[in-house]
Amino acid sequence: MLKRLSLRVRIFLFFCLLAVGALAVSSVALWISYLRVADPGLVNAFIMAEILMGFGFIALIIAVWLLFDDNVAKPIERLSAQMRARAHAGVGTDVDTQAARYLGDLGPAAAGLADQLSNKAMGVAEAVAAETAHLAAEKQRLTALLTEIPVAMVLASPTHKIVLYDGQAAGVLAQIAHPRLNASLFDYLHPDAVQQAFEKLSKSGLEVMCTLNSIDGVQSYSARMKPLGDAPGYLLIFDDSASNISPEAARPLVYDFDLLNDAARGQFETLTLHELSFVVFDTETTGLLPHKDEIVQIGAVRVVNGRIVDGERFDTLVDPGMPIPPASTKVHKVSDHMVQGAPDITQAGRAFHQFARDAVIVAHNAPFDMAFLRRHAKRMNVDWDHPILDTVLLSAVLFGASDKHTLDALCDRLEITIPDDLRHTALGDAVATAEALVKMLPMLQARGMTTFGAVIEATRQHGRLLEDLN
Repeated sequence: MLKRLSLRVRIFLFFCLLAVGALAVSSVALWISYLRVADPGLVNAFIMAEILMGFGFIALIIAVWLLFDDNVAKPIERLSAQMRARAHAGVGTDVDTQAARYLGDLGPAAAGLADQLSNKAMGVAEAVAAETAHLAAEKQRLTALLTEIPVAMVLASPTHKIVLYDGQAAGVLAQIAHPRLNASLFDYLHPDAVQQAFEKLSKSGLEVMCTLNSIDGVQSYSARMKPLGDAPGYLLIFDDSASNISPEAARPLVYDFDLLNDAARGQFETLTLHELSFVVFDTETTGLLPHKDEIVQIGAVRVVNGRIVDGERFDTLVDPGMPIPPASTKVHKVSDHMVQGAPDITQAGRAFHQFARDAVIVAHNAPFDMAFLRRHAKRMNVDWDHPILDTVLLSAVLFGASDKHTLDALCDRLEITIPDDLRHTALGDAVATAEALVKMLPMLQARGMTTFGAVIEATRQHGRLLEDLN
C-alpha cells in the first residue's frame, strides 16, 4: 500500500504519525500528573495545558514538515525526475545541484554519475549515429525505388493490421479514409473478400487473385495477395487502382515491421505501452468556454511503437459558424477569412474521429479539448469513447505535482523546441505534445508503469490539477 504512495505523501504521513504520538504522550503525561495531584479543582487547568501543548506540538510539527518538504522531499523528487529524464528520455540538461543543496553530497554525486554516464554514452552514440546515417541512406534509396513502382501495395499482419504502405497505396486508402499505420484493413475494405483470400493464401501458400470492395461500397479494386515466405502476414497489391497522385507529389513509404508480429488485442487497461497506438491532438478555439465557444483548427499526429509516424498527420481549419474574436486570432493567427469554406465541426470532427480510431487519444489538458468535441458528438453521429491520456497528468506523475505543468514548461524540461511560428497552432502544439509523450513513455516504463491501466491509476492521483486548470 505505502509503496504506491509518493515520497512526499509518505513523509507527510510520517509527520502526521509524529503529531499523533506527541499528542498521545502529552495527554498520558498530563493524566498521570493529574492523578498524582488528586485535586479535582485543577482539572480545567490540566485540560487547558493539554490544549495549549496540543496546538503547540501541531504547529511545530507542521512548520518542521513544511521545511522538510521544501528542502528535502521536493528536491529528492525533482532530482530523481531529472536523473530519469537523462537516463530514459535522452535529456542532457544538467542536474540542478542548487535545488538539492540541503541533501548533502547526494546532488553532486548524482550530477557526477550523470556526467560519467553521458561521457560513456557519447562513444556509443557516435557509433549509433554513423550506423543510423547508413540505414537512413539505405531507407531513402529503398523508398525511392518502391515509390516508383506503378502499383499500390500494402503489407499486412496476420491480424490484418497495416504494417507498410507506399505512396500509391496511401492515395488509394485516402479515397476511403485517412491512411493509418497499425489500422485494420477492415476500416477500408470489406472484410469478407479479404478474409476469404487470406484463407486461400494460408492453405495453398500461393498468390491469390481477389476483388476487393471499399467499406463504403463505392469502389472496387482488383488485387493480388502474396505470401511473405517465412514471415507472417501478406502483401496486398492493388492492380487497377487510381491513386490520383501527381508525379511530382511526395509519396513516402510508411512502415513498422515490428507490427508483423502484432498479437490479438485485449482490453486497453491490460495492454503494454508498447502495444498501444496514440493519436496526439490539439485544438485552437474562438475562446476558452467549451459550452459556448467553437473549434477553429484541429491538428493531430499518430504515435505507434513509441515513435511519431511520419506522414500520418491530421491538420484542418474548421468553420466555427461564428466570428472569431480578434483577441483569439492574435493568439492562434486563425482569422475569419482563413476559415471561409473550411469544413464545419460536424465534418471535421467526424474525420478526426476516424483518424483516431482504435487509438488512445492524448492531449495536454485533454478535458478542455475533448469538451468541445463531445458537445457536438450527436451532430457528428459518433461516440467519443476513446481511452484518454493527459500529458499534464503524466508530467505530474514523473516530475511531481509541485512543478509547473504547462506545455512550455514540459517542453523545456524535456529539451523540446517548439518553433515560434508553430506555437499556438493546433498541429505545432500537437507535434510538441507527441514529442513529449515519446520521451515520457520510457520514463514511465522505468518506474514500473508498463501497462495502460497502471499509468491511468497513477494519473488519477493528480486529477485535482485538471480541476484547477479548468
